[in-house]
Amino acid sequence: MAETIRIDIPHKLGRDAARQRITDGFGHLRDKAVGGMLKFQDTWTGDHLDFRAGMFGQAVVGRLDILDDQVHVELDLPTVLAALANKLREKIQTEGRLLLERK
Repeated sequence: MAETIRIDIPHKLGRDAARQRITDGFGHLRDKAVGGMLKFQDTWTGDHLDFRAGMFGQAVVGRLDILDDQVHVELDLPTVLAALANKLREKIQTEGRLLLERK
């Protein structure tokens, strides 16, 4: 069965700096997808991001909202990936914290 996972990643950057880091991070994902088998799309509306990543006929659809002190992420996983929901949640939390740490 398909599953939606929700993740909140705290930050102390402010919205503009957090958005810039996320924009850069998604840019790296898009660069990796070009010429590869992964298809990646993302659209910003203010501080809200809608994105979709697909491979081998499977798609992960997500939403991301940048708030003053956290980033809220929701991912809709297809049935085939739902079994990996906990591992994906942990990976996104870890990578998100690294991306949003002060430097």
